[in-house]
Amino acid sequence: MRSGIAVFSGVVLAVLAAHPAGASAPAAGHRGPDMALVIEGGTGRTTALHSGERDFTRLWDLLTPTYMGTVRVPDAWTAGDFPRVRATVMWGLSGVGGWPQTDSAPGGDVAMGRQDQLFLAADGTPWVRTDPSPDVVDDDIRWHRASRSVYERVVGRGKLLDAAAGAPASKRGVEERARWVLPGLGAGLLLGAGGAFLVRRAAARRDGAGPPREPRQELIDL
Repeated sequence: MRSGIAVFSGVVLAVLAAHPAGASAPAAGHRGPDMALVIEGGTGRTTALHSGERDFTRLWDLLTPTYMGTVRVPDAWTAGDFPRVRATVMWGLSGVGGWPQTDSAPGGDVAMGRQDQLFLAADGTPWVRTDPSPDVVDDDIRWHRASRSVYERVVGRGKLLDAAAGAPASKRGVEERARWVLPGLGAGLLLGAGGAFLVRRAAARRDGAGPPREPRQELIDL
C-alpha cells in the first residue's frame, strides 16, 4: 500500500515539474540558471537579476525557464509574424569557465543559455517564445502560455517591464502619434503667428518709408 502511494506521489510531482505552472525558482546555489538579463522591448532598458532576488523569482515564475515543452501556435507566429516583443530574457549560469578557456579566474565567467521572449496575444494572454540554444542556428523554437496573474504582478511593480507596454496597440498608437504631432503642431502655430507678425511689420516699414530711392551711383577712379 505504501509503495503504491509512493509511486503515485512520484508521478504527481513529475507532472507538476513538467508543467509551466508548477515550476518555481531554484534556491541560491542550485546548478541551474541563476541570473537573468532582461531587455525591455519598448525602452531597451537592460536589467540584470540574480538568484535569491525577489524580481528574479517573479520573472522565473512568469517564464518558467526549466519548462522544455511546447504548444501549437498560429502558423504566422512560427513564421515570425507574432505580436511585439515585450521583453527578451537571457538566462545565464554563473561560476563557470576560467583559465585556460578564458583569461578570468576559474569560476569567474557566466554561461548564457536559453533565450525567452515575452509578448501578449490579442486577447491579453502572455506567451513565451523560447530558443533553448540561441548560439545554435536551428529551428528549435518552443512556445508556452504564461500566467496572466503573474504577468500583471510583474508589470504592476514597474521595475522589469514598462507598464505602458501592456496598453492595447490602438491606445499606444494614439499616444505615440500625439507625442509626435502635438509638438509639431505647436511649432507650426508659433511659426505661423511669428511669420504673420513679420509680414505686417515689413509692410508697415514700406508704408512709412515714402517713395523708393534711386539706386546710388558711385564713381570709381580708374
